[in-house]
Amino acid sequence: MGPGRITTDDLKHRMDAHEPFTLLDARAPDAWNTSDVQLPGAIRVPPDAVEQHLSEIPRSRPIVTYCT
Repeated sequence: MGPGRITTDDLKHRMDAHEPFTLLDARAPDAWNTSDVQLPGAIRVPPDAVEQHLSEIPRSRPIVTYCT
């Protein structure tokens, strides 16, 4: 997986194939609090606080970030 965008279908395919990657949920707090959707295993990292959460993000595998 290189840098760039992937589609939701691509992500679903990669999840179904059990490919190793890290999911970052970078939705704003309001979107997070009002949504009933969270992808399994996603790490919540508010978009304005990425630097404060760098230690929580594994760097040994590709990272997929999703937001609103």
